[in-house]
Amino acid sequence: MGRLTGRTAIIAGGSKGIGYAISTTFAREGAEVAVVGSNAEAAEKTAQEIREASGKAIAVAADLTSEEGRAQVLTKTLAAFGKVDILINNAGWGCKSSFLETDMASFDRSINLNLKATYFMAQLAVKQMIDQGCGGRVINISSTAALQGERNSTIYSATKAGIISFTRALALEVGPYGITANCVLPGFTRTNNNGHVPPTIDESFLAITPTKRITVAQDIANACLFLVSEEAKQITAQVLPVDGGYSGTRAMQAAQNASMQRA
Repeated sequence: MGRLTGRTAIIAGGSKGIGYAISTTFAREGAEVAVVGSNAEAAEKTAQEIREASGKAIAVAADLTSEEGRAQVLTKTLAAFGKVDILINNAGWGCKSSFLETDMASFDRSINLNLKATYFMAQLAVKQMIDQGCGGRVINISSTAALQGERNSTIYSATKAGIISFTRALALEVGPYGITANCVLPGFTRTNNNGHVPPTIDESFLAITPTKRITVAQDIANACLFLVSEEAKQITAQVLPVDGGYSGTRAMQAAQNASMQRA
């Protein structure tokens, strides 16, 4: 029996990249999965792949920045599976403009998708979980960009830091209902959706990563799987970077590389 048999998961941003890995991993572990994405074709492709592997999945194409889009996700999930046990808030957009060049449209898109959609998708799912009376799991996907400054990522970093604070406050309010809320922070991650990123970036991260391995989407999916499992039912309000350790050690590495010893 799979670790998630009998449970229903909404994977917002579940058709590509990290979300694709989470959707397919949860399905392999027995979950009924609602694959949510802005692109209908991509969402259906992932859902079809799950069904062809004997899993249970539906595709939901929705604009999560709109109230109607978010409501559609819940309505279609309940129509297909009758309940919601798990929400993964993975939908987001990485604005990579310099501070001086970031315009209002990019700012608003980042806030609306990264922060507002995450907040109100969680609200919808949590209300449903409370009505069901059986607890639940919420995982919000942030980024290691929330932990330190990154060039050309001012608004992206700000929204991802907001997700961390939101998750901790959320955990306090939903805990009495048997619902946990945690935050997973991917570092630079190779996925099936970022082949445009040149391989030279891998070398930069390898130089500062203790494990000497580039993070892949399955690493993030594995972390999420643990946090929604029964083994993690006492873990909430936590922030888990999944990056091979570089976000926790870069400053120390720099200090150790400098000459600190007295003559």
